[in-house]
Amino acid sequence: MASSNRAVTFHAPKDMRVESRDFPKLQMPNGKSAPHGVILRLVATNICGSDLHIYRGSFPVPEGMVMGHENTGEVIEVGPDVEFLSEGDLVSVPFNVACGRCRNCRARRTDVCETTNPKVDCGAYGFNLGDYDGGQAEYMFVPYADFQLLKFPDKDQAMAKIRELAVLSDILPTAFHGLMEGGAKTGSTVYIAGAGPVGRCAAACARLLGASCIIVGDHNKDRLELVKNNGCETIDLSQDAALTDQIEAILGEPRVDCAVDYVGTEAHGLGPQAEDMDPAYAINQVIDATRAGGATGVIGVYGPDPLAKSKAEQEGTYPIDFGKAWIKSPRITAGQAPVMHYNRELMMAILWDRMPYLSPMLNTKVISLDEAPEAYATFDTGVPLKFIIDPHGLIPA
Repeated sequence: MASSNRAVTFHAPKDMRVESRDFPKLQMPNGKSAPHGVILRLVATNICGSDLHIYRGSFPVPEGMVMGHENTGEVIEVGPDVEFLSEGDLVSVPFNVACGRCRNCRARRTDVCETTNPKVDCGAYGFNLGDYDGGQAEYMFVPYADFQLLKFPDKDQAMAKIRELAVLSDILPTAFHGLMEGGAKTGSTVYIAGAGPVGRCAAACARLLGASCIIVGDHNKDRLELVKNNGCETIDLSQDAALTDQIEAILGEPRVDCAVDYVGTEAHGLGPQAEDMDPAYAINQVIDATRAGGATGVIGVYGPDPLAKSKAEQEGTYPIDFGKAWIKSPRITAGQAPVMHYNRELMMAILWDRMPYLSPMLNTKVISLDEAPEAYATFDTGVPLKFIIDPHGLIPA
């Protein structure tokens, strides 16, 4: 058993460091013993677009916090109350920390667990939501393991597809959740705001669901080229034209059945305003792009943002064009994804090769733990990559 634990830690905006920390214990953040928990050796731990909110200073976290909420690992220590997991099992860790016992967890609403964070009904690893250490590390502690962890049925089969299965912890279920909340189904026309890794997962999920016209909007030409090469229509949001006009040029009508915001508070405007951050822009964009009677998903991270220009937006209050949307009888759903509502089914879709567009859409790059700080800086430039940290050199080339 190792005695220390090297991890990626946050020190200040744009200052990530790899440092040695104590080896994790079967213990909750409040010090209470956690016999229901396990210790994992991390096999894959990804850098997420949400991590960039922290990296840029948009989402405040404590100095020294261990980063990482997209985690896949091997069980190496099992608490005495754990019955259904064994040492050596390979598991996916949903980013929602959930007890499995409260009213919301019992309804599979693990995004709003009532017990794992005393400050708000939401717990998460490496995100200042309950003081749970993240998994961009060699080892991590996971509580309520029997409930939370998704065990892969065949370890060798899983390792052969680990680059795809590594996104079951967050961005693939998050992408799928946005489409579900937007009512996407066979034949739907879909607009996806953002061609980052979550938006690209959404494009792959839309293909899985049988959507017809899948349109992805972004300012980054390299990201747009990647999704275009994988069968999507694209809109360059840096062009000075109304989004609905650009949708009409593709679709023949200005609005879609389902529109989803995968961007969040760091969205930018259209055309000449594209250089200026407008935290409410993506929300208003997708509401406007949704047809009357359609549905809109708001999956990008929103909350108090110290980088926003106005005091109201810094406090988490955003100007939403609800008055214009009301007449369309809108259905708008927002919030984090309940990962456990989708991850098993998506795992099976990957294992049975039903998502052939996922891997080329993701465009993964595997890196070492020591390369993580540099990867954060590179990812922040908008490159069309998904960085997967391999702390122990276990991922096949």
